[in-house]
Amino acid sequence: MFQIKNIGSLPRGQRNTICDVPGVKVGHVTLADGECQTGVTAITTHDGNAFELRTRAAAHVFNGFGKSVGLVQVEELGELETPILLTNTLSVGAVSEGLIEHTLAQTPDIDLMKATINPVVFECNDAFLNKISALKVRPHHVQTALGAVSQDFEQGAVGAGRGMSCFGLKGGIGSASRRLELGNAAYYLGAVVLSNMGRLPDFTLAGQHVGPQIEAKLETDESGPEKGSIIIILGTDMPLSERQLNRVARRACVGLARTGSFLGHGSGDIALAFTTADPVDTKSRKRTHSVEQIDERRIDRVFRAAAEATEEAIINSMLNAEQVTGRDGNTRFALREFGE
Repeated sequence: MFQIKNIGSLPRGQRNTICDVPGVKVGHVTLADGECQTGVTAITTHDGNAFELRTRAAAHVFNGFGKSVGLVQVEELGELETPILLTNTLSVGAVSEGLIEHTLAQTPDIDLMKATINPVVFECNDAFLNKISALKVRPHHVQTALGAVSQDFEQGAVGAGRGMSCFGLKGGIGSASRRLELGNAAYYLGAVVLSNMGRLPDFTLAGQHVGPQIEAKLETDESGPEKGSIIIILGTDMPLSERQLNRVARRACVGLARTGSFLGHGSGDIALAFTTADPVDTKSRKRTHSVEQIDERRIDRVFRAAAEATEEAIINSMLNAEQVTGRDGNTRFALREFGE
């Protein structure tokens, strides 16, 4: 198996996942049965009511070949009012419905307020391994995934990542984190990715261009166009404004490029960054609010952390995945099968 000692220069968090950020949790529902290879992954930013205590966030679309839900309002208001859900492309509607049902159950007075809900759901296309048209993901799977959220969660071919492919191998859910010091305070920045992109000839592992040698072992030709997608979720407890979060989200592309992806025409590549600092209390009656943010002369380390955590999370999504055979006998081999 490949041994990855260091990616970048910043120290990892204790868990080396996004859950090093206090309050953040991740949970999955995995559907793995023959031609059904798919699932749902949920990310929560705190244990409270997400609609009432909103998390500051920003998103950036690198290449818009995707069908995500909720990005327009996040861009406009700079906040999340639901957990973040990941799934396959044709299940976005079912997962959105489930997330709306979850929010209504938590906050029944939404109906009395004549308010609406902005579910945030991201997707990648897992149709190579999963019979995506069977629509096996249903709204109730959202509640199950949310009920399973924990600081300790599985990576690899689980949840929304069950049917995903990455650089012609098995992809899926991956995570990593970095520890940041600002004065006497320590903060964390973590990434969760849903990896489903890249061409095997381009694959670069911690600076080593290993794709061609793996391709030779497989005796296949993976030189076609880059298709697929990646969703990158970055979370931190560092105080950042919504504008700064957008800048951080854009740096995820650096980590993505280091693995060999060039964001091809058919790839949907999106990053969302959030901070658990300074949540928006919708029940507050204050007329003005003060928001703390990092001095931008010190933000370079945050950018570096976003790049490093993204790169390592992609690699972890592959190293933690096992070989999967799904629809029509299609198979994706695991990266760890080619380790030295």
